[in-house]
Amino acid sequence: MQEQTVGDLSEGAILRRILDRLPTSRAIVGPGDDAAVLDAADGRVVATTDTLVHGPDFRLAWSSPFDLGWKAAAVNLADVAAMGARPTALLVALAMPDDLPVSFVDGLAAGLAAACAELAPGCAVEGGDLTVSDTLTIAVTALGSLDGREPVRRSGAAVGDTVAVVGDLGVAALGLSVLFRSFVDAAGSPVAIDPRAWAGLTAAETEGLKRQLAPRPPIAGGAIAAVAGATAMMDVSDGLALDARRMADASGVTLDIARALLGDSPDAALEGGEDHALLATFPRGAALPEGFRAIGEVRSRVDAPVTVDGVPYEKPGGWDPYRDWDAGRG
Repeated sequence: MQEQTVGDLSEGAILRRILDRLPTSRAIVGPGDDAAVLDAADGRVVATTDTLVHGPDFRLAWSSPFDLGWKAAAVNLADVAAMGARPTALLVALAMPDDLPVSFVDGLAAGLAAACAELAPGCAVEGGDLTVSDTLTIAVTALGSLDGREPVRRSGAAVGDTVAVVGDLGVAALGLSVLFRSFVDAAGSPVAIDPRAWAGLTAAETEGLKRQLAPRPPIAGGAIAAVAGATAMMDVSDGLALDARRMADASGVTLDIARALLGDSPDAALEGGEDHALLATFPRGAALPEGFRAIGEVRSRVDAPVTVDGVPYEKPGGWDPYRDWDAGRG
């Protein structure tokens, strides 16, 4: 029997399938009206949005619906956390081909719910939108609360501060390299991941593949860093070198990174993206909060925004979709 597709159902029926798989709303007014009504305890709301598009951001051959739901939530939760905030709600807009199996919707909703429950307890999907498109697109808006604190911006790093991170660096990039090495056909187009192929991967490759498909950013670390006095912070989504450059430019300083503090694969740590670690700076001599590890120091601005062991880091670093996306890769 042919599997039911999105095109076989009405918008209302699809919405009902999604809501049935999400936890009960905690909003003042949740899904079902034209808009949600959320409580903003201190009158301020942190808001961010991120879009995942089939092709540059994910491939259906590689990602399960559950993983896509998880990833769509995780990358947005990380941006809220990077402001020192606590995620409170997600709004999810789906543009889907009408021949997409209905089971995809079920899995995506389950992934969204699971990511919120594990990474940001108390956060939930409180609304969104559905439409049709030839290109599968998942757009998420995340909202958060500062709980009375000031936001931690990327522009606050000061000379003498300690540069620190919490979370993985370079792990998801290793997973991406595995995908393009082992799960493409002769023409370079993505093919489905054969479960038997996992047996041929090293432990590091297996972990990298898991983190690429379903990242687990340290969401709680954002608020912890804010309470501990972080002077600047941001989500490392596009690679440490590239994102450190952004923080340095915003703060008018140079971030000097110690290669020896980047672990066994310093080049991967500098270049790899999509781990969604949190990069932060703390006052000199301050005790780093649990989970954070020092990787460098903030110095007076020189020509290079980022140096490694005092040497200007000249490589572009990281992922820039306008620079790096190649439609010919599938």
